[in-house]
Amino acid sequence: MNIIIVEFVVYCLLILAIGYYFSKRSKSHSDFLLGGKKLPGWTLAFSERATGESAWLLLGYTGFVFMTGLSGIWVAVGIAIGIIFAWLFLAKTFMSETDKYNVLTLPDYLAVRFGEKAKIIRWLTSILIAGFLMFYVGAQMAGAGKMLFTTFGLPPTAGILLATIVIIIIAFAGGFISVVWTDMIQSIMMVITLVALPIAALIYIQANDLSINASLIQAGDSYNSWFGGLTGFAIGVLFFNNFSWFFGFLGGQPQLSARFMALKNNKEARQGSIVAIIWTLLAYGGAFMIGITAIAIYDQGSFHDAEIILPTMILELFPPWIAGLLLAGVLAAIITTADSQLMVVTSSVSEDIIHKTLGMNFTEKQLIWISRISIVFFGLIGMVIALVSESLLYLVVSWAWAGVGCTLSPAILLTFFWERYSSAGVVATVLAGLVSTILWISTPLESIITSKFTTFFIALFFGIAVSLLLPDKTEKIHSLSEKNI
Repeated sequence: MNIIIVEFVVYCLLILAIGYYFSKRSKSHSDFLLGGKKLPGWTLAFSERATGESAWLLLGYTGFVFMTGLSGIWVAVGIAIGIIFAWLFLAKTFMSETDKYNVLTLPDYLAVRFGEKAKIIRWLTSILIAGFLMFYVGAQMAGAGKMLFTTFGLPPTAGILLATIVIIIIAFAGGFISVVWTDMIQSIMMVITLVALPIAALIYIQANDLSINASLIQAGDSYNSWFGGLTGFAIGVLFFNNFSWFFGFLGGQPQLSARFMALKNNKEARQGSIVAIIWTLLAYGGAFMIGITAIAIYDQGSFHDAEIILPTMILELFPPWIAGLLLAGVLAAIITTADSQLMVVTSSVSEDIIHKTLGMNFTEKQLIWISRISIVFFGLIGMVIALVSESLLYLVVSWAWAGVGCTLSPAILLTFFWERYSSAGVVATVLAGLVSTILWISTPLESIITSKFTTFFIALFFGIAVSLLLPDKTEKIHSLSEKNI
């Protein structure tokens, strides 16, 4: 156990040192929020993947598969398809639109692109992002508490406090550039953990003459079925509930879209897409197999909290010096995602609200310090949420995914691919997504059909309907000129 503690300490110090080193490259507010278009595509791809896959993947998803069996595969399938679609069909457009409109954030892009209601769009999207992502940040910090409790027996409260300190320091030091470079290291750590653990588990299963298939049958009728043993309409509900993570990857997650916006050119975008797709296949294939092999190794009901399965397996299947390195991969997932989400919330406050909406003029240094103060403030809010929340990681992240990703994804898709989308349509999209998510998760309907599915289509419907009813003035002029011709 001592060697694991030493490795954890060394790892945290290494990450802090990397963050400090690259903090010196943040010389302007653009550098602090978006890297100044100076980062290579492969680095941004590693960062985007590490940011997208948090403690939710290593703790939440592996526990989910352990509790559901083979049908948990559809979550991975939906997410993998969403990631591949985003990198192949949206990344280059984000990059070119960022250059065209000279923007630093997703809310700023929508506001500048639809100038008629720019202030309303900035306020609404910033409130949406800050409100939901703070729960996402809190979920990461809660994940840190679970991992450190499982690993060292450290009280979850102490684990949350330690994670908060590291997360705030990295983001505070150098902003986007520091976060991306530390993400790169941590992304590699994550995928090593997700690939090495299922291999070790399969070796253990073989050596102890265990059977995955027999264990799935013994666990329950639904575990050895790809559709959970359901038939008819119930199969469709299960499929869409699990597959629906796909909709949040269609450009609506600002912490992920920021990596696309930071790309330099098409060559870097192609390079990034290759790295991101390979990482995704390895990571999600590994996470699914961890949950499945755990069913063969442990009996159902062995854990009071299924989300501690991964660190438990690491400690039992590896010698301490390897276990320490792999567990650092879990901590990596927590730090990278929380840092990136803090940067998104910070940029929404400093750039979109204070600088653009309220029109307060500050120097570059003053804007950077406003951003840094925001990081500390929102980091502490996330910590409080983690300390008082008893919700599961999988559930909390699912709600945040619906509220932000499945609300803003329709707005991005309509902006990119439908010329008649209007500023009023953007406002309607965000309002409909925000309200419908809050109402849906507050009722028993969430347990029937997930809000990730309903939020996307409700927001999409209102965006299209209001755009047709209330087109922008420029759209009306364009339509009249076409009739005259």
